[in-house]
Amino acid sequence: MTDNNKYSKTFIIKNKLGLHARAAASLVKLTNKFNSDIKIIKEGTQADGKSILGILSFAAIKGTAITIVTEGEDADTAISDIEKLIESGFGEGV
Repeated sequence: MTDNNKYSKTFIIKNKLGLHARAAASLVKLTNKFNSDIKIIKEGTQADGKSILGILSFAAIKGTAITIVTEGEDADTAISDIEKLIESGFGEGV
């Protein structure tokens, strides 16, 4: 979905340990580089993509679907870079 600098994409967590502390920290480190608003949604629950506590509250294991929504001036770059991180298994392999 795209709409005036708003992007949304669903991803499946692929890395063995899921979205655990190290992976969540990598995600937060990346999202905080962007000016855009970044939200993460899992099963209807939403969290700030720049908050490690919000991300960890999902307890997203391998195979979990999450939707990332970015909105703002650099939303396209943000969603692209987040996709690369998730697809790489958060640098942990898959």
